[in-house]
Order: sequence, then C-alpha cells, then structure tokens
Amino acid sequence: MPGRALITGITGQDGSYLAELLLGKGYEVHGLIRRSSTFATERIDHLYIDPHSLSANLFLHYGDLSDANSLVHLLEKVTPTEIYNLGAQSHVGVSFQNPIYTAEVDAVGTLRLLEAVRQLDSGVRFYQASSSEMFGEVAETPQTERTPFHPRSPYGVAKVYSFWQTVNYREAYGLFATNGILFNHESPRRGETFVTRKITRAATRIKLGLQDFVFLGNLEAERDWGFAGDFVEAMWLMLQQEDADDFVIATGERHSVRQFCEEAFGLLDLDYRDHVRTDPRYFRPAEVDILQGDASKARTTLGWEPRVGFAELVAMMIRSDLELAEQERTLVDAGLKQIEWRNGRPE
Repeated sequence: MPGRALITGITGQDGSYLAELLLGKGYEVHGLIRRSSTFATERIDHLYIDPHSLSANLFLHYGDLSDANSLVHLLEKVTPTEIYNLGAQSHVGVSFQNPIYTAEVDAVGTLRLLEAVRQLDSGVRFYQASSSEMFGEVAETPQTERTPFHPRSPYGVAKVYSFWQTVNYREAYGLFATNGILFNHESPRRGETFVTRKITRAATRIKLGLQDFVFLGNLEAERDWGFAGDFVEAMWLMLQQEDADDFVIATGERHSVRQFCEEAFGLLDLDYRDHVRTDPRYFRPAEVDILQGDASKARTTLGWEPRVGFAELVAMMIRSDLELAEQERTLVDAGLKQIEWRNGRPE
C-alpha cells in the first residue's frame, strides 16, 4: 500500500519530479518549504493546475532545516513512512561565497533531521541526497561507492558530513537510512544559474536575437550528466529495498562543458564559438575536473538504469527554453510596438 512521504526541497528540480512520481504511485506527499516574501512554487504549481492531477494528496508545510524544533513538530504531525531529504543550498559556486550558510543547511540541517527521526523512533525510511561533488579531486575514474572522498568546495564538504552522519545513524541506531550519490542531473526545471541551464537559456535567447553572448567558467570540466526525472526513480527504489544501503546513480558517460555548448548551440544551427566567452569570475577557487560514475550496483540491486541519454537531454532542454525565449520575444515585440505608438510611429 502506498505510504506517506515527506520531501524537503520539494520546490526544487528534484523535489518536483519526485513529487510527481510519488503522487502517481498513490502516495500522500508532504513538502517542506521555507517561508519567504515571494512564492517559489513554480515547479510544482502544475500539480494544482492540472485537472487530472492528484493534488488532493499534496500538502505543503512551512519549516526550515535550520530549525530543529520545526522539524520535530512536522514529523509528529505528518508521521511519514518515507523521508526524502533534498533540501539544500545546492549551488557549488555559491557555496564558496556562503560557506557557513551552506554548512548550516547542507550538513547540520541533515543532522537535525536525522536526530528528529531518531527521537520519534517511528520506523520511517530516510533518503539522503548525497552528491558526486564529494569525490572532488577523484582518486579513480569512474567513481563507485568505494571511491574515497576528496571534496573541493564547501558544498562538497557539507555533503560528505551528511553522508557519514546518515551512515552513522544507520549503524548506531538501526535507522533505515540510505545515501544516493547522484551525479549531475539536469532538466528543463534546472535553475538558470546552473551551467547547463545557463547554456540552453542563452543559446535560445541568442537564436532569437535577445542576447549576443554567454559568459562561462571552465569549459574543459567534464561531468556525467543525466535526466533528473530518471534519477528520482532511483531515490524511490532505494527506499523500497529490504536493507538500507548507499548507491551511486549516474549514466556512466562524461562530456565537457564545451561539448554541452557545442551540442546545445548546434541544435539551433549556431556555432558556440561565436557566442561563448570565458570569464575568470566563474572559475572556482578549487576546480573539479572530472566526474564520471559507475552505477553498476544500482543496476544490479535496484534494477535501475537511465533512460534519457546526453543528446536527448540537451534537446529536451533546448526545446523547453526555445519556447520560453519565444514568449519573451513576443513580449519584447509588444513593448517595442507600444513605444512606437507613443512616439507617433505606428507600423
């Protein structure tokens, strides 16, 4: 029988796809959101707007991973059977600018949630969103569950802390607590400050004459890029196993940022070299050159494998952002016509 899930970070890319997946399986889904002066629920708004959605089973609660009391009260109120801890300051570059906040949310926030689970002792199953950034300066390629960690950012360090706390609570207290070591996963819902979405957003705007250039950092960095919709299925599968364990989730392929640019601009009949500029401001104090995962364990144990390949992923993002750019172009044209009318020069 489907359970009751609590998702921290439900308004993010992964949270929105996971909410869709669980609602489709008949779950009652509860999401933790932070209170702010503006709404930031765009990625899950369609779950309410769609007349065929299961939004009656979706509930949002205000709270914060920095507030231990709010987490305890929320778990007492919701009594979830599964918890997916996706809430985080998830931008690697930003973590260098805000290292203390990143540690407070991404590291200690996980500990607060684990401790709340331990105190309630309800038998809930816990998923921790770990990251390939924990490998950092990699000791081997591809990386597996046995590859040593060497994080190269405050974000990566915070995720290592959360990883080992999750393992510790599993071993010390018998919690069903699992880590998903997810490699880069993208989608049309990716935030526009992340490099892949920054590229596809810029390429489509350039195609329609809305901008001329995009400024990026290290074009030679290589990543294992998959589709977020595939990866959230692996999260769910981890919590359906008899025993808790840790799993690398990846496609097993890697491509450079330069290759991503070439693919994205090429779909629009553009040469990325005419429009991409490197800017030292986007280089990190400590670079991670290569990340490529080996998800053999997940394939064997979970029966999981990615369905969307690199080229299909880039095309999916370009299609979505081209539609967005066309809407923007329409607004720009409408604004120009209004200016012409004001100046007495109608077309």
